[in-house]
Amino acid sequence: MPYVRLPFDDTDQAQGAHSESGCPVCSKLSPELKEQADQNFHLFRYLHMLPMEEFGVPQYVEKLERKMGDIEQPNIIYPVGDATFAHIFPDSQDARNYYIPVEPIVGRDYGELFEMVEDRLVDVVHKLRQPFTPEEKTEVLLQALSRIATTGKGNSRPAAKKGNGNGSVTNGAKAKSGGRGMPKLLGNRKLKLTEDELEAIRYLLLRDKVYMGILQPLILDINIEDISCSGLGTIFVEHKVFKALKAAIVFDEDDDLDAFLRRLSERINKPVTYRRPIVDATLPDGSRINIVFGTEVSKRGSNFTIRKFATTPLSVLDITEGGGLNYRLIAYLSIVIEEGMNLFVSGETASGKTTLLNAITTFFSPDAKIVTIEDTPELQIPHPNWTREVVRGAAEEAAAVGMFDLLKAALRQRPNAILVGEIRGEEGNIAFQAMQTGHTVMATFHAASVEKLIQRITGSPINVPKTYIDNLNVVVIISAVKLANGKTARRILSVNELFGFDPVTDSFAFAEVFHWDPEKDVFEFTGYMNSYLLENKIAVKRGIPANKRRVMYQEVERRAKVLEKLHRSGIKDFYELYQVLAKAKRQGLF
Repeated sequence: MPYVRLPFDDTDQAQGAHSESGCPVCSKLSPELKEQADQNFHLFRYLHMLPMEEFGVPQYVEKLERKMGDIEQPNIIYPVGDATFAHIFPDSQDARNYYIPVEPIVGRDYGELFEMVEDRLVDVVHKLRQPFTPEEKTEVLLQALSRIATTGKGNSRPAAKKGNGNGSVTNGAKAKSGGRGMPKLLGNRKLKLTEDELEAIRYLLLRDKVYMGILQPLILDINIEDISCSGLGTIFVEHKVFKALKAAIVFDEDDDLDAFLRRLSERINKPVTYRRPIVDATLPDGSRINIVFGTEVSKRGSNFTIRKFATTPLSVLDITEGGGLNYRLIAYLSIVIEEGMNLFVSGETASGKTTLLNAITTFFSPDAKIVTIEDTPELQIPHPNWTREVVRGAAEEAAAVGMFDLLKAALRQRPNAILVGEIRGEEGNIAFQAMQTGHTVMATFHAASVEKLIQRITGSPINVPKTYIDNLNVVVIISAVKLANGKTARRILSVNELFGFDPVTDSFAFAEVFHWDPEKDVFEFTGYMNSYLLENKIAVKRGIPANKRRVMYQEVERRAKVLEKLHRSGIKDFYELYQVLAKAKRQGLF
């Protein structure tokens, strides 16, 4: 079975009787960390396993800040939910530090006890109602557990068991029990457990039977963007603050990894098999998963990648805080979107295209009707009048509903704007026809430059006529870059305005209005006093006389100051920013 392998010897310093006043570990803890350890005995147990003499006392934080990513040797513990914590642990010998999930089962082996509980649950569960949803399954399992186990009166926490000294914490499925003896049976034949045993079994039961098993702590952590298993060995994660990390979660056997992926794929109704070894699906929380199954198509064994779904999208001010935007650039985009210009966000895989497209939707008029069309649902729109369309795959081609079908249907729904998750094929032609008929269209696209974007759009299989290209007004090029300090970040490389197509020279005219300077890590407004869209399209739509059209640059500056003021006042949450901007628009302030 997969397990958590700690990167240090897990000898417990709190074995036997424990005196807090004389404990060398407790005396070092900060008040915040000690409070959490008092409330969560498994964290207390874990802290007494840490080699603090070598690595120091972990810092406890309730919420991470981006600047913590600059710490060279991070040693930080923070909560991720469901009584679970994450420990970012340094590794000076590797480019990646450790991500250690600290779960209620840490430091103890509940394998034999869990098997005993499972055996008794079989006799009880079938007598209860049949669950159909994860919520109902949770309710039934907890109800069944309450019928077979209890803590009894006066049941106190046991002393933490001595570690086995091999640097590992078992997952509690295969290994034999080691610590306390077999639980007692009460008169009603219930298992009498300690409070911590019952809490651990409850956690393990729900984690493995309802949720994502050993990956659940990573799914719960809102700071994790990607989870990657490249085959047998360690799980890797991409963290919003600490970037590339290696999780202390290990798959050692092909059979275990295959069995885990079979269970997981069946739970999301996309069963993987040797005949159908590649599966793309959406997890219950909205995250995207790609599974490649078996050694025939993956020589290192089955592998999977999970792209996490953010419950609350990043706002433009969140992205600004991370250096991905500046206030002038946001102000420019707000005017462009407000005036119904068509816009593509383009870049390589994992460059932040969907994140940016999500963020700038706050600039649509609050009374707008918006339709989103996606292969996998990722876009989140703050507007109440939002129609969310998702493609449907099917074994029979006639039963499938693709992006092309949904986009054609959207044109009949009278939307103010159509957002396409990603344009890949023939739906691109319909998107440009929608622009021709006056619909505002925004989408993401895979291309690293404006030239490559045009090449792909006008080539097969999209095949948009070259004379249609001038319907696309703005192209934002975004990329994951390496900064001067060596750190990786996402930056908008350029914002470009498209003018049109010259059939005589067979060329397209476009100009850069914003440019990222990699040396200084700043955005230059290269289109200042020279923006085709601001002066010749938007100003005209607003009825501004030709001799006064440069007031549009004053509007950019004014909006930039408003956005900066909002940010400094602490307003940056995606939905809160939408509400504030909606109110400001009604009052004519934005």
